[in-house]
Amino acid sequence: MAAPKKGRSASAQSKPGRSLALILIAIVALTGGMFASGHKTPRLGIDLAGGTSITLKAKADQGSAINKANMDTAVDIMNRRVNGLGVSEAEVQTQGSDHIIVNIPKGTNSKEAQQQVGTTAKLYFRPVLASEPTGSAANPSPSASPSGSSSPSPSSSASSKEKASSSSSGSPTPTATATSQGRAVTDALKADATPSSSGSPSATSSPSPSASSSGGTAEATKLQAQYAALDCSKPAQRANAGKGAKPGEATVACGENKKIWYKYLLGPAAVDGTEVKKAQAVIDTQGAAGWQVQMTFTSSGSKKFANITAELAKNQPPQNEFGIVLDGQVVSSPFVQTAISGGTAEISGSFTQQEAQSLANMLSYGALPLSFKEETVTTVTAALGGEQLHAGLIAGAIGLALVVIYLIAYYRGLSIVAMASLLVSAILTYVIMSLLGPAINFALNLPAVCGAIVAIGITADSFIVYFERIRDEIREGRSLRPAVERAWPRARRTILVSDFVSFLAAAVLFIVTVGKVQGFAFTLGLTTVLDVVVVFFFTKPLMTLLARRKFFANGHKWSGLDPKSLGAKPPLRRTRRPAGPAAGSVDPKEA
Repeated sequence: MAAPKKGRSASAQSKPGRSLALILIAIVALTGGMFASGHKTPRLGIDLAGGTSITLKAKADQGSAINKANMDTAVDIMNRRVNGLGVSEAEVQTQGSDHIIVNIPKGTNSKEAQQQVGTTAKLYFRPVLASEPTGSAANPSPSASPSGSSSPSPSSSASSKEKASSSSSGSPTPTATATSQGRAVTDALKADATPSSSGSPSATSSPSPSASSSGGTAEATKLQAQYAALDCSKPAQRANAGKGAKPGEATVACGENKKIWYKYLLGPAAVDGTEVKKAQAVIDTQGAAGWQVQMTFTSSGSKKFANITAELAKNQPPQNEFGIVLDGQVVSSPFVQTAISGGTAEISGSFTQQEAQSLANMLSYGALPLSFKEETVTTVTAALGGEQLHAGLIAGAIGLALVVIYLIAYYRGLSIVAMASLLVSAILTYVIMSLLGPAINFALNLPAVCGAIVAIGITADSFIVYFERIRDEIREGRSLRPAVERAWPRARRTILVSDFVSFLAAAVLFIVTVGKVQGFAFTLGLTTVLDVVVVFFFTKPLMTLLARRKFFANGHKWSGLDPKSLGAKPPLRRTRRPAGPAAGSVDPKEA
């Protein structure tokens, strides 16, 4: 059983060049990917590169009190929103009792984050009673329902005529037909567009304005006048359209489609946005190429949505549409072909990935418990962070220099292996951090730099463990080549246990902390993993090759492996036991 083991060991020792070639190929491939991506430097956090700082003040105008619980809930929702946009290293924290500070690093979509971070996200599904373009695009004659792509960003308040369908529906998307834009608005108001069977309190049927009391007639007339006078191409009118409307009342709203603003006359809310359990952007595999938003409703929301879509499917355009109204603006107005049941629905159309993710993001993260007023938006300079980075780099350089001096003084020739390994680890760390910027929006902040500096000690510790194991074998009287191989199994176990403990600490720190401390934990965990890779694929194979060189194999006094300076015992020799009946007669010294 011993012979095959020696054969495998000899085979592994004879091909250390494979491991060195493998790690060289990995470095070249990662470096090539870094240059191909155009991101040659790591993405910096707000404390190093600057960014945008937004100050929001809470307002108790939604029936909720300004207290610690509501403020903490708002911070949590805002944090998920900005990270849902791909913003990493963003800071969301309270200041005082009624202020929230949001810091967004430079290089991210700070404009979109600014528009979404403090949005109250009051979402309703309302049936469309009438719609038409406004401004220069207005056409008094009957026109086709607009179709095509939409921009569901809350900032642009896009509207689209996509198909709303259940996830299992495979029917083709119908083409838009001519709408009855010439129909009088009063006819739309008289139409019972809100089904009585929807199950929603806000969607219960009510007498039509024409048949109701004089107060109801007055409200219908007032709403008709508002719709007729509304010009959504004007920002001032868009901001005030439908302002203060209650969920159970009909209202007017604006929405944009293909850079054309449309005005809408909407019925009472049939489904509340809080009844959307989950929303996500997915690729539209059944329809045309593009993205769609998939929604999952709660049990009550599923019933209400099935009832409203069943009623809308009986109507003619545009009264077979429902408007998704976010904070008083129509972000999408899909039409309904058939009743949608099952608790899952899709909004499909010519969405881009960014548009679909933006809409899904707002649908998923719900409403803030408080409304917020944007007080200040300032640009944060990186002057202070630059000084701190400069000081941190100087500290890191001093620490690295001290480590190198120690290695040269104590290990002499072996310091070449240690410094080469440190260089390979530094290259891998830099390249991977540069690639993680565009990949997962990783931002390098000051704590992350501290984590990289701490990693120098962790990496050097692994080399020292291996070197000391080799020296122990030489002290036992072995030559360098067998000492290198015999020392490796024991050193390997120690290195793996040590790095596992460091990685576990970094993982726990990353999970239980928030903000900048996560940058430290992430960098520490990354460099710990790279330490294992470098030791296994570079340090050990390089040491195997150097053991074949006379300078190290003969124990030169500057190699760091001189047997005399290490106090080595005489070389180990095996002696054959002499044949004889009396084993006790053998001289102990000779044995």
